[in-house]
Amino acid sequence: MNTHVTQDQEASYHYKLVRRAIERLDASDAPVSLEELAQEMNLSPTYLQRLFSKWAGVSPKRYQQFLALDHARFLLRAHHSTLDTAIETGLSGGGRLHDMFLRWEAMSPGTYAKGGAGLTIYTGWFDSPFGRVLGMGTDIGLCGMAFAAEAGDDATYKDMAARWPEAAFVENKDKLDAWMSAAFGGAGERKLHLIGTPFQIKVWEALLHVPSGHVTTYSDIARVVGSPKAVRAVGTAVGKNPVSWLIPCHRALHKSGELGGYHWGTPIKRAMLAYETAAREAAPR
Repeated sequence: MNTHVTQDQEASYHYKLVRRAIERLDASDAPVSLEELAQEMNLSPTYLQRLFSKWAGVSPKRYQQFLALDHARFLLRAHHSTLDTAIETGLSGGGRLHDMFLRWEAMSPGTYAKGGAGLTIYTGWFDSPFGRVLGMGTDIGLCGMAFAAEAGDDATYKDMAARWPEAAFVENKDKLDAWMSAAFGGAGERKLHLIGTPFQIKVWEALLHVPSGHVTTYSDIARVVGSPKAVRAVGTAVGKNPVSWLIPCHRALHKSGELGGYHWGTPIKRAMLAYETAAREAAPR
């Protein structure tokens, strides 16, 4: 039996259950009890409680607060990260970022302009708290992480491969195992190989300074990259971030507090924000 496939299927199943719960809670104007939610999902309250606690680190009752429709506005009020301050502290690709070691280096603009010609990119599928995730990496580090729960495996792979049309893609999950494990809290170093235009990389670097459980705005990012009027261009660069989760584009919101879009599906963005908020609240003080 293929254990890897079984783990992926289980992770995808769990994500779908959580997504159904998110949609149900969002549609309600009043609190939903654990028993009521479990009954509607044809699950036992005990199983649902255990699944939520494993997935988010808190009970469904507590977690429900983080899935409220105004969660993004709450984050913007309570945990708005001031990027200017973070950058002034000297954090960089070679330093410690948000209590996790993450090192990155960028591809030269010339190589990027050639569509990845001469570059070998290794690929593999993994399980994650948000369903199946496609990992991509070079010999230097991860260059892609994409979530397939909304679009499906085939469309997700084609989307990512089209970004570097001249690269050679080689399926090799083992090559990426350690980096992908570290990306979701395992031991080891998170290493990134950023492949984009110079402007995109400036935007992605700014995102790396937003701590987990915090958010920023597109206008804040535009200001710190030196283009305060280029909010739309910043939004486009955020949307083209190829390394979702580790480069936390899900932490970028509109100044109004609206959630904004997410390339891999708004439900995943909301789930990521809720997941991080729950983890932050559950952490020892």
